[in-house]
Amino acid sequence: MQQQEKLIFDGRHTPQNISSHSFFFGAVFGVCLAIGYYSETIPQLGVFLSALALFHELEYMMTALFKPDIVSLDAFLLNNGNQYNIAHVAGITEFLIELYLFPTLKYIRFIRYIGFIIMVIGQSARSLAMWHAKSNFSHKIAYRKKQDHVLVTTGIYAYMRHPSYFGFYWWAIGTQLLLCNPICLAGFFFVLHRFFKDRIEEEEPLLINFFGKDYIEYKKKTPTHIPLIN
Repeated sequence: MQQQEKLIFDGRHTPQNISSHSFFFGAVFGVCLAIGYYSETIPQLGVFLSALALFHELEYMMTALFKPDIVSLDAFLLNNGNQYNIAHVAGITEFLIELYLFPTLKYIRFIRYIGFIIMVIGQSARSLAMWHAKSNFSHKIAYRKKQDHVLVTTGIYAYMRHPSYFGFYWWAIGTQLLLCNPICLAGFFFVLHRFFKDRIEEEEPLLINFFGKDYIEYKKKTPTHIPLIN
């Protein structure tokens, strides 16, 4: 019954729309990965765009796998907010402008490789967090405790308190290192810190209310591994 109501509410979530979205992201991933491999001028831009396509596809896949009763096209995170879109446009714009004005800046291989490694770590952490939390994971803050909502403290959650936030934070930072974007790198550090600090400060009192002493003890011994966020 809940699934029928969801289909009525969100008529966009059809097999045709799901497959067209996935085909689009798959095509972008493949084409841009080829650019990253073969291009001599903009390899990191190709890698960045392929990573962006993979990020959005994995967000939907993980949600559909563990929460099929509530999944919608919104799980692709295409409506992730104006700030998200502006950030990526700014990153690409800075890359292209600096490529024209200061081309040598974009060919610092050490920084590019570090950025790529950080991106992989970030994406892996986020996907592992969604995989391990399963139906307990949500893209939105839960203001009410559901009957099947449990405190996950094993797997990747045993090493970091908010692995999905950790993953997105470092994935985004890694993209700007990959692109060798000094201006957007500084901007990403500032905006991401403020966003996740505010989100964690809003979410954790709710988790304490849901799980009481269990979450308080978990919080004491488990860091976030996000700079300046305890």
